[in-house]
Amino acid sequence: YDWFENIKFIDFLRDIGKHFTVNELIKKDAIATRLQSEVGLSYTEFAYPLVQGFDYLTLYRDKNCTLQTGGSDQWGNMVAGVDLIRRVERAEAHVLTTPIIVDKATGKKFGKSEGNAIWLDPEKTSPYEFYQFWLNASDESAIDYLKLFTFLALEEINEIEKDFEMNPGQRAAQKRLAFEVTTLVHGAQAAESAREVSELLFGGGSIVGISQEARGILVTSAPTKEVSVGDGLIDVLVASELATSKREARTFIESSAITLQEEKITDTDLQLTEEHFSDGLALLRRGKKQLCVLIQK
Repeated sequence: YDWFENIKFIDFLRDIGKHFTVNELIKKDAIATRLQSEVGLSYTEFAYPLVQGFDYLTLYRDKNCTLQTGGSDQWGNMVAGVDLIRRVERAEAHVLTTPIIVDKATGKKFGKSEGNAIWLDPEKTSPYEFYQFWLNASDESAIDYLKLFTFLALEEINEIEKDFEMNPGQRAAQKRLAFEVTTLVHGAQAAESAREVSELLFGGGSIVGISQEARGILVTSAPTKEVSVGDGLIDVLVASELATSKREARTFIESSAITLQEEKITDTDLQLTEEHFSDGLALLRRGKKQLCVLIQK
């Protein structure tokens, strides 16, 4: 917008549009594909190579930029800039494309347009959310991502792949991927805290002794409920939405489906005590997947 703000449409057509022919534009793969689709192609999309080409021309003029990098799906738009610089400035410029990274399980590429973009900025994607993104990589793509996004030696990745193929349910490839990439972007401490909380929430384990950073992640990432010493467990289960009614809460307890910290609870009359908390926190679970972090008032 810095360099488009004061450009008038007529001037843009005169100075930039004259360097492009319709014949050239419709040969570009992205445009040709859309022209043949049922959706068709809007004029805005058709004119996009001119806009991106002018971006490159401006960067060449103002910053002496002679190389533009991007995904392979941007090839046509990027080359438009190369052609424009050659015609207007009689100069050489270059582009470098890399293959689009695609999740083999869904066929979707990485990107904002697909709604699966993650940010390196911890204010936009927290280290824990960042870790979870990689941990949730599909089985089909995990090994490829280890090769693309980490500096692990190929020999080590091959060993991880062998273990992964023998025990896919352990998700060893995804766990190593998440830890390595989070360490690379946010540092070892943040990666360790993210792993600690992830294993606590999804793999069981005790809340006792976890780091302060992990505690902070835990209370912002998991469902929480403030409770007091003396509260009855049945009331707490309902308040934390782990049960929809006192009758259901009683049934869960009697069927050994409730765990407080790491202890199976079978006493329907149990009341919370100081011993149930670790530095003011307690982990209440229903089965393996439903949980709530209890925060002592």
